[in-house]
Amino acid sequence: MANDDKPGIFESREVVREQAAHMAPADKADFSGLSEHLGSTVDRTSVHAVVEGDTLSSIAQQVYGDGGAWERIYAANRDQLTTPDKLEPGQMLKIPAKP
Repeated sequence: MANDDKPGIFESREVVREQAAHMAPADKADFSGLSEHLGSTVDRTSVHAVVEGDTLSSIAQQVYGDGGAWERIYAANRDQLTTPDKLEPGQMLKIPAKP
């Protein structure tokens, strides 16, 4: 042990190994419903590559048939958009499914 009575890294690892040896195995994770959920999520969201002249309204008009639905696109992309009127060509925007 170290001078301050705390176990060193090698001693700590050994303690963890000993504790693990006495533990019951964990139940297997159930991912049976994941593919159904994942498929429905992937099918509903698309991506749009911003080109010169694009606005959220024009994209919403093209995708949803309603330019007023631009707020859905803005909300889905808040991680990369600080303001709705600053799109950069080349940006990849997530386009949520039609409501």
